[in-house]
Amino acid sequence: MRLLVDEYGVGWNRAWDTTLKVMSYTNHTILSEALEKWPEEMIKQLLPRIYQIIVEIDRRRTAELLPKVGATLVHNTRIIKDGQIHMANLSIIGSHSTNGVAKLHSDLLKDVELHDFYEIYPERFNNKTNGIADRRWIQIANERLSGIIDETIGKSWRHDLDELKLLKNFKNDEKTLEQLQKAKFDDKLRLAAVIKEQNGITVNPDAIFDVQVKRLHAYKRQLLNALHILKLYFDLKDNPELDMVPRVFIFGAKAAPSYHYAKSIIKVINEIANMINNDQTIKDKLKVVFMENYNVSLAEVIIPAANVGEQISLASKEASGTSNMKFMLNGALTIGTLDGANIEIFEAAGDGNNFVFGLTKDEVYEYYRNGNYNARDIYEQNPVVNRILNALIDGTVPNIKSEGREIFDSLTVYNDEYFVLRDFNDYVRAQAELEKLYRDQKAWTQASLMNIANVGRFSSDRTVREYADDIWYIKAKKE
Repeated sequence: MRLLVDEYGVGWNRAWDTTLKVMSYTNHTILSEALEKWPEEMIKQLLPRIYQIIVEIDRRRTAELLPKVGATLVHNTRIIKDGQIHMANLSIIGSHSTNGVAKLHSDLLKDVELHDFYEIYPERFNNKTNGIADRRWIQIANERLSGIIDETIGKSWRHDLDELKLLKNFKNDEKTLEQLQKAKFDDKLRLAAVIKEQNGITVNPDAIFDVQVKRLHAYKRQLLNALHILKLYFDLKDNPELDMVPRVFIFGAKAAPSYHYAKSIIKVINEIANMINNDQTIKDKLKVVFMENYNVSLAEVIIPAANVGEQISLASKEASGTSNMKFMLNGALTIGTLDGANIEIFEAAGDGNNFVFGLTKDEVYEYYRNGNYNARDIYEQNPVVNRILNALIDGTVPNIKSEGREIFDSLTVYNDEYFVLRDFNDYVRAQAELEKLYRDQKAWTQASLMNIANVGRFSSDRTVREYADDIWYIKAKKE
């Protein structure tokens, strides 16, 4: 608007019409902390002309809509209110399109988070499920698997990921299944060497490599994973001869600089790892690895080696996620909640090829409405949970006096904002199902193949094509 009005002398109405046609808004999160609001006075001082234009946009819109939709809707969707400039509101109002990045996320925007805007501008809302750069995440990151796929179905999949559907014809082919198992084992050997070099920990490549790599945030529930690890550890301590498939739990995560709680979780996971990895009585049946400085280069080694990808955010909190797609592409099975793009992954891969647990989005919002969740009751009534949480504060896990107390209180005093304890039992159930399937290597590898074969829709090629067709209105250049 500033360029058109000030630099090119375009009239306001024409400039606004052009701006709406040019601009589109993609929402990537419903977390309030990420929906920026800036103090009105600060914008006024730092960007005086921009501030004037924002005020005028807000004034004109209010005058236009007030007689059409009423004062409540107008107030709820104002750009400037309570001394703050609401950037998401400005983005929606100043764009011709607003989209979420997974079907569930887009539905939540329409039905809950941005419902007032949807009432006013229903035609602007749409979904564009995220995708991944599949050439990086398999052709570059996993040459072994890429070569097997080439041998099995040809190379057309390298430029059209939907062609991986041809792999379904080989679900019962013993040679293909054996090749997939060998490729996964070799990738696990490669990762094991990196873990030995970087962490000084020896891991068993025959173990289940169970991986959670993503930003550290309470809603992503790395804590739930850690509590389950403690449960397995106590099972082994109680019965060292327990018939359990060996597990290697691998974490990669960074916390925002000022996010103290997330840093406490990192500390606790590392101390759990130190305790478990140095306990000879459990006979290497359990290892925990926290890989420092998680980045793309490390991800290219970790993800091909994963047997299991952890996608365990509280339902309704993860807009989409993309590591879930990278794991799927590389033949890992997902253990996850009905959140973000997980739902579409479970649907694409087919029943029985992943492990679903936890509250649904509707159940979470039901708790919000009724206010009847009591995490303390679970702590007091579930002896397994009681023992695990006590371990955070009674010295069982060493060197976490303050961090353990902070986490314990977040769950039992401040009522477990992200329903970790509510989902714990169902998570344990899903993990047990996972272990049972892993014992049948043929069935496991068939499920792995079905994930790879059905990953086509999660290519960023599809995502970009949908943006180009539905939002940007541009045609692909023919070479």
